[in-house]
Amino acid sequence: MWKRYLKNNVYEASQDRIEYLFSEFDNILVAFSGGKDSSVCLNLCYDYAAANGQLDRLSMYHLDYEAQYEMTTEFVQQTFERMSDIGRYWLCLPVSADCGVRMDAGSWIPWERSKRDIWCRALPDYDFVVTEDNCPFKMSEGQRDYEVQDNFVKWFASVHRGKTAVVIGIRTDESLNRFRAIASDKKLKPYGGKIYINGYSDSEIAYKAYPIYDWNVSDIWTYNARFNKPYNRLYDLMYQAGLSVEQMRVANPFHSCGTESLRYYKVIEPHTWGKLIGRVNGVCFAGLYGGTTAMGWRSIKKPDHFTWKEYCYFLLDTLDEPTRQHYLDILNTSLKFWREKGGTLDDETIAELKAEGSAFKDRGPVSKVSTKHVVSFDDYLDDTDATRFRDVPTYKRMCVCIIKNDYYCKYMGFAPTKEAVKKRRKALEKYRNL
Repeated sequence: MWKRYLKNNVYEASQDRIEYLFSEFDNILVAFSGGKDSSVCLNLCYDYAAANGQLDRLSMYHLDYEAQYEMTTEFVQQTFERMSDIGRYWLCLPVSADCGVRMDAGSWIPWERSKRDIWCRALPDYDFVVTEDNCPFKMSEGQRDYEVQDNFVKWFASVHRGKTAVVIGIRTDESLNRFRAIASDKKLKPYGGKIYINGYSDSEIAYKAYPIYDWNVSDIWTYNARFNKPYNRLYDLMYQAGLSVEQMRVANPFHSCGTESLRYYKVIEPHTWGKLIGRVNGVCFAGLYGGTTAMGWRSIKKPDHFTWKEYCYFLLDTLDEPTRQHYLDILNTSLKFWREKGGTLDDETIAELKAEGSAFKDRGPVSKVSTKHVVSFDDYLDDTDATRFRDVPTYKRMCVCIIKNDYYCKYMGFAPTKEAVKKRRKALEKYRNL
């Protein structure tokens, strides 16, 4: 899709969108992380609601990951206190969150009851804080953070009669994935479709709304300056520490996308850094080597006397037995798939593989109209110079997953198996029974 420029600016466009939300929806719920984008969305909605006497229709929620900058927690607290005239929900729940620093797992659990002694901070003490002890909606064992948010929205829609718009501060210029996630004509997405709870159906419908999808980062800071809006002062310290705009993240600190920025905790909040080290295994190593070849970033290298296959099995031998077997299971499943069933590659990639003399079998086109062919390999290639490197099964690609602590091998296009999800849920059930 291409950009289509309008006569009005992005601020004016966002005002029109928010007016539309308040005219079409009965309830407006803002997802507030404490970051710059969600803060702008919250301020835009609050100002509109206040000016039009509709604050009773506005609510906000914050999913707290426990381990975060103190300045973020302070800003969230100040915002909740400042907006005491709207609905407020501060979620402190033991969700399964993405983790790119642990070698033996792909997730970690904030507010885990059995880890209370090493929590990075105490639970906030407000009557609008939602913990597992007073959670009004069902949390199934092993639920991921985004699933918990979905369930929260469904519960919210069930107790607030009428249609609900969930305002999310995502901008398309941040990444292609975010552009693809929200590209549509109306910038509204169904939030799980109809919700059947407590006997209600048609009235409980929730949608995701993206009122600042076309803003860029300069628009965010121009808005804050022009309208004198409060913002998370952590961004000032991040700027002084030398972070680029892309590195300034307010989120789960152990996320696989944030390992490069983890080391800045040592500079910005060293006392918090000390707590992070004791909270999750692998934080210290990620703080030292995040964003380097030691953790699979940039062009990784291997010892000259190894092939990539040999290096792969060498790396596996450095792991503890359960983790080693976990990666081997994924590898063996993938090897069997490419050998027996085969995967799909496009014409350009196939031509590149033929030019470099790679061994594979072309089983023909997927269909009469497809440009892709089904291709099988007796074994992974050691490496390839193909443009679409990530589409081709190679031992180098497996090495990248192991070095990145990519526990579920998402870099290779895998997702957690049913068995992995089952194990994770059993682990969480065991923790709940402690």
